[in-house]
Amino acid sequence: MYALAESAPLVDPATADGTLSLLWLVVALPLAGAVVLLLGGRATDRWGHWLGTATITGSFVVSVLLFVDLLDRGEDERQVVLHLYDWIRVGGLDVGMDLLYDPLSALFLLLITGVGALIHVYSIGYMSHDPRRRRFFAYLNLFVAAMLLLVLAENYLVLFLGWEGVGLASYLLIGFWQHKPSAAAAAKKAFVINRVGDIGMALAIALLFVTFGTTSFSGVSALAGAATESTLTAIGLLLLLAACGKSAQVPLQAWLLDAMEGPTPVSALIHAATMVTAGVYLVVRSNFIFDLAPNAQTAVVAVAVVTLLWGAIIGCAKDDIKKVLAGSTMSQIGYMMLGAGLGVAGYAFAIFHLLVHGFFKANMFLGAGSVMHGMNDEVDMRRYGALRHAMPVTFLTFAMGYLAIIGFPGFSGFWSKDKLIETALADSWLVGLLALLGAGITAFYMTRLMLLTFLTSKRWRDDAHPHESPAVMTVPLIVLAALSVLGGVLLLGDWIVDWLAPVVGTAEHHEPPIPVLAVTALAVGVVAVGVALAWFLVGRHEVPVTPPQRVSLATRAARADLYGDAVNDHLVVRPGAALARGLTTADRRVVDGFFTGIAAGIGGLGRGLRRAQNGYVRSYALSVLGGGLLVVVALLAVTI
Repeated sequence: MYALAESAPLVDPATADGTLSLLWLVVALPLAGAVVLLLGGRATDRWGHWLGTATITGSFVVSVLLFVDLLDRGEDERQVVLHLYDWIRVGGLDVGMDLLYDPLSALFLLLITGVGALIHVYSIGYMSHDPRRRRFFAYLNLFVAAMLLLVLAENYLVLFLGWEGVGLASYLLIGFWQHKPSAAAAAKKAFVINRVGDIGMALAIALLFVTFGTTSFSGVSALAGAATESTLTAIGLLLLLAACGKSAQVPLQAWLLDAMEGPTPVSALIHAATMVTAGVYLVVRSNFIFDLAPNAQTAVVAVAVVTLLWGAIIGCAKDDIKKVLAGSTMSQIGYMMLGAGLGVAGYAFAIFHLLVHGFFKANMFLGAGSVMHGMNDEVDMRRYGALRHAMPVTFLTFAMGYLAIIGFPGFSGFWSKDKLIETALADSWLVGLLALLGAGITAFYMTRLMLLTFLTSKRWRDDAHPHESPAVMTVPLIVLAALSVLGGVLLLGDWIVDWLAPVVGTAEHHEPPIPVLAVTALAVGVVAVGVALAWFLVGRHEVPVTPPQRVSLATRAARADLYGDAVNDHLVVRPGAALARGLTTADRRVVDGFFTGIAAGIGGLGRGLRRAQNGYVRSYALSVLGGGLLVVVALLAVTI
C-alpha cells in the first residue's frame, strides 16, 4: 500500500533546504509563460515562441536538479510535501495548496518537461508560418503547467484543479484551427466526453471527504483500512470513470481520434506526456484505494483489456497516419491500465511502459508531422510511399519508434511490454493471452504504417515535393529516437521497481505458468507473425490510392471506430437531445406558462383598472353619480 505517512515532512518554501525550495518553479515557469504570452498580445509575437520554449526548458532543468537531489536522499526521506498556502478552509474541509514530491512525481516531472521541451522546440519550425504561433505556445505552456500541477498535487482537490486545467488546455489546442468546422467539433467532443469523466472525479472526491474527512493522499491512505470494501469499491469505480475520460479508455474513448484535428505537436503532447497519461497516474497514485477494492481492480483490468484490443483493431484499418497512431495510443494506454489494475505486481511496470511510451510515441507523432510538413499536410498514407529516400532522418528516427512500439528485442518497448505480459500471465491465463494478442495486432498495423509511408512504391500527388524537415524539427526526433532505443535501462537491476517501492509498495514475485524465457519467446514470435502478415497482405501488393469499397465486416467496423460514435449517438446523444427538448418544452409551456399566465392576468386587471382611472373630472363625476344611484336603488329595494 501507499507508504506516505502522515508524519512526512511538511515544508514551507521559505524554509525548504536546497533544491527543494525550487519545486514550485516547475509549475510557475510555464504558467508565467502562458500569462505573459496571452496578456502581452501581439507585442510578444516576434519572440513569444522563444519565451514559451525557454520556460518549459527551465522547468526541465529544475526537474533534473530535483531528481538528482532526490537520488541523494535516503529511501525514508524521498517523500516531501511543500506547503505553499492555505487554499480552502471551510468547516471541516481544510485543503492546502500543497505539492508532493516523491519518486512517482519525480519521474513524471522529467517526462512532462523533457518531452514537452522537445515538442516546444519542434513546434518552432512546425508552426513557423502560422500567424497565431504566439498564442499556440501560450496554450502549450498552459497545458504543461496544468499537467505538472496534476502530478505534483498532494491532495485530490489540487489534483482536480490540474485535471480541469488539462481539459481546458486540450480544448483550446485541439480546436486551435477553429476556422475548420471539423477542428471546432473535435474540440467540443473532447471537452464534453471528458466532462462525463470529470463527474466521476467530482463524486469520488466528495465521497472521499464524506468517508475520511480529508482529501489528502496521506490522510486517505492512513484511514483507508477502516472503510468498508463497498465504499472503497464505489470510490475506485468513480476514479476509474474519471481515468477513462482523460485516458480515452472504453467507453469514453470516442474523442481521441477526432482530436487529431489539432496541430501535430498537440497530438504528440497529448499522447506522449500529458493528457492521456493522467488516468494511469490517477489509478497508480490511488493504489491505497484499489489495493483494498479487488472488484474495482478487476474493473480496471477489464476496461484495459477491452481498450488495448479496441485501439489496436481500429489502427489496422485507418489510412490517416495520425489516426493510426491515435489508435495505437489508445491500445498502449490500455497496457498501462492493465499493469495498474494488476495491483502491486504491476504498478511499476505500468509506469515503466508509460515512460518509454512517452519517448517513442512523441517520436512517431513528430515524425508523422515531419512527413506532413514535406507532403503539403497530406495525412492519407495511400498518398505516401517510398519516402525513406526523400526524408532519411525522419525515416530512421521513425523506424526507432516503430521497433520500440512493436517490442523488437533490445528496444525500450520490448522490456516494458514483456514485463506487463509476464505479470498478466502470472495473474490470469486469459488476460495474459489477450495482452499477447494485442502485441501481435500492434506489430501488424505499425508494420502496415511503415510500409505505406516509407516503403512500397510512391503514390504522391502531382503537387507533392517531399523534402526533409529543418534541423529545428529533426533534432528533437533524433533525441527521442535515442530515448526510444535506450529507455529500457530503467529496468536494469529492477531499478524502477525499487525506485517506486516507497510509493506503490512491493509484492512477492509470482512466476507465470510457463518459464519467463518462454514468455519472451512467445511474445517475440507473436510480434513476428504480425510483421509477416502485414508484409504478405500489404507489402507484396500494389497499394491502391483509394481504399477498396468491398471490404469485410471487420474492416468496415474498424474504419468506423468499431461504431463507438454510433453507440454513443444512440445511447447518449439522441436520448439526451430528446430529454433536453422535452425539458425545454416543459420549461417554456408549463413553468414559464404558469408564471406568464399569472403575469398576463395581473396585466389584464391593470389594463381594466387603467380605463377607469383616465384623469377626466367628468368621468369621475359620472362614476360618483352612478355609484350614488346604485346606493339609492339598493336602499329602496331594502325598504320596500
